Amino acid sequence: MTASNGGGDALTAAAGVMEMRPKTKIVCTLGPASRSVPMIEKLLRAGMNVARFNFSHGSHEYHQETLDNLKAAMVNTGILCAVMLDTKGPEIRTGFLKDGKPIQLKQGQEITISTDYSLKGDEKMICMSYKKLAVDVKPGMVILCADGTISFTALSCDTKAGLVRCRCENSATLGERKNVNLPGVIVDLPTLTEKDKEDILAWGVPNKIDMIALSFVRKGSDLVEVRKLLGEHSKNILLMSKVENQEGVANFDDILANSDAFMVARGNNTLVKSNKRWSA
Repeated sequence: MTASNGGGDALTAAAGVMEMRPKTKIVCTLGPASRSVPMIEKLLRAGMNVARFNFSHGSHEYHQETLDNLKAAMVNTGILCAVMLDTKGPEIRTGFLKDGKPIQLKQGQEITISTDYSLKGDEKMICMSYKKLAVDVKPGMVILCADGTISFTALSCDTKAGLVRCRCENSATLGERKNVNLPGVIVDLPTLTEKDKEDILAWGVPNKIDMIALSFVRKGSDLVEVRKLLGEHSKNILLMSKVENQEGVANFDDILANSDAFMVARGNNTLVKSNKRWSA
């Protein structure tokens, strides 16, 4: 049985429309340079499907203004867009420095890292925000700072004083509050900080967001805890897992089974040493 010309034309047209729809979704971060209504309209027309709100920076008021701009842009263009809240997550950072001035590190020099985060650092001693640093890091382990551009090797650990004596493996300039990565260490930090919980419950839920991108997910049970936090709202909010450390890579299958979506955090994962190859 064959379709009439009219039916055939309709099927051909429908097939053409389907082919034109992009199969890959586009996520765009709405930051200082992209949060105005005219710019968001351009992003929508260019194919933005999901607007990412990065809660590592900015206040609730700041993000609310951006969301209001997004809503206005959607009305103006007639194009819908999902909203993603990206949590800050549990971070380890270096501390503040004396007079706020960067310090010069030289290859081969020794330096002490303290877990007293009130300390103002210098060329002899700096601090890091992870309280269990001296307990979890062992001599011979590597501590990476500033996206891996600065590398320290642990020489000795004083667990009572919360101090780690290190050798600097390269010459570099260290500024304030740089991110820290501990390859091979299972860090004892919650997936959701108190700030994350407040961001989700006080801003995300009232604004009926579509998705939460969870930073530093390490195991499948992390997703279970977030769904408990969301309660009845969990059925309407998708959870995207961001795997950013060695523990998360090791528990990949468990995390994937409990996630609605998955994000590969390239920046932090380049600092994770693993002999395992992942195939797409």
